[in-house]
Amino acid sequence: MSLAMSVADREAFLAGAHVAVLGVGTPDGSPLLVPVWYAYRPGGEIVVLTGRESVKARYVRAAGRFGICVQRETAPYQYVSVEGPVTAFEDRVDAAERAALAHRYLPLETACAYLAATADQLTTDVTVRMRPERWRTADFAPFAADFS
Repeated sequence: MSLAMSVADREAFLAGAHVAVLGVGTPDGSPLLVPVWYAYRPGGEIVVLTGRESVKARYVRAAGRFGICVQRETAPYQYVSVEGPVTAFEDRVDAAERAALAHRYLPLETACAYLAATADQLTTDVTVRMRPERWRTADFAPFAADFS
């Protein structure tokens, strides 16, 4: 039995609100792995906002590609890992896109407070867009159903 997700299932899972772990190679060959908020719509690009001067931004810019992994942390376990090339490294952050990310991950009142408290990120962050190219997935739900 294959644990791989269908294209529709993997894209729907990735579009869900998961904190991702972003991975990118560093100059010494080791990976940098950091949690990030991201946006994704099926068939589209992955969007990450990060500090312009951050180590993450520097390594992603240099590598020209990165990967993310998202998972369901309770049984039945699932994950989607995707990597691909950076399609845009924008030296700006769109206020509506930033607000959508905050509301994706935080309750309404908390998101509003977060956006107000971190408004400087509109000028200190960058927007990174990545085209998913290589996918790895697993969905243990069918396997678990066979043994329940």
